[in-house]
Amino acid sequence: MRKGISLGFTCALALSLMFAAPARALDAKYQDANGDLLADAPADPSKLLDPPVLIFAYTPVEDPAVYAKVWDGFLKHMEKVTGKKVVFFPVQSNAAQIEAMRAGRLHVAGFNTGGTPLGVNCAGYVPFAMMAGDNNAFGYEMEIITYPGSGIAKVEDLKGKKLAFTSESSNSGYKAPSALLSKQFNLIARRDFTPVFSGKHDNSVLGVANKDYDAAAVANEVMKRMIQRGVVKPDQIVSIYKSQTFPTTSYGTVYNLKPELAAKIKQAFFTFPWAGSELAKEFSQQGVTKFMEINYKTHWDIVRQIDVAMNVSYACK
Repeated sequence: MRKGISLGFTCALALSLMFAAPARALDAKYQDANGDLLADAPADPSKLLDPPVLIFAYTPVEDPAVYAKVWDGFLKHMEKVTGKKVVFFPVQSNAAQIEAMRAGRLHVAGFNTGGTPLGVNCAGYVPFAMMAGDNNAFGYEMEIITYPGSGIAKVEDLKGKKLAFTSESSNSGYKAPSALLSKQFNLIARRDFTPVFSGKHDNSVLGVANKDYDAAAVANEVMKRMIQRGVVKPDQIVSIYKSQTFPTTSYGTVYNLKPELAAKIKQAFFTFPWAGSELAKEFSQQGVTKFMEINYKTHWDIVRQIDVAMNVSYACK
């Protein structure tokens, strides 16, 4: 895990693309008076939510069932801090997660890197934390992986091959590698290689390990956890490219919770005792020891730049 963003990929893209965030990306139903790019809480008290049960969802980067137990201790801690029952909601896709929050059925969530701007702009998601190490070291890399004996030794060898992406909303599973392949290697999907979509990072990793895909673009934090759990073996995977460091999963609330409730939820994240927890067991080998406070406007700047480069629309359907 590393703090900050390396400049190689960013500079390469900047040579050929002008990065500029849209003048207004937030859906028309939200307001942003202070310019932090996040939806403001409603001024009308009658529009604030104070649900008797809080619904929490973790980003669907892997099988959600794997993480119900991992998050159980944290959710019990949140119950103590907020005084409310908290239920784990196993979402199956980024679209389902965004729709649930937009409809008021999801109150607290972890959104993956690429899905965070979509959650912010379409669902009124307000991210305030991400996992980090003791010195606020954070992040993961996008890696393009293949299997031993595939005949792929470098990025250029992807020509004529089948490359797995995860979903179009994923930063490392689609947007970043697509921009990279196009701008740095002149490799265009369908013209130079066959793109397929696995749906999730774990599916992509397993697909490469089992030789179903010639190669895949994945978030290496997911791959490392799968190796740690013995789902795949290190010798089944060969990495041919590793990107700059990106911010990892963000955590936050829907914009229209009562301010005092939102403050208690935030308190739960920053007072959670990591030592000996299931979260520590799952994430500690990646150097994670706590939740750190984030600033969406600055920490997600590079992700929004890639979205602009990829002509990603934040228009809500």
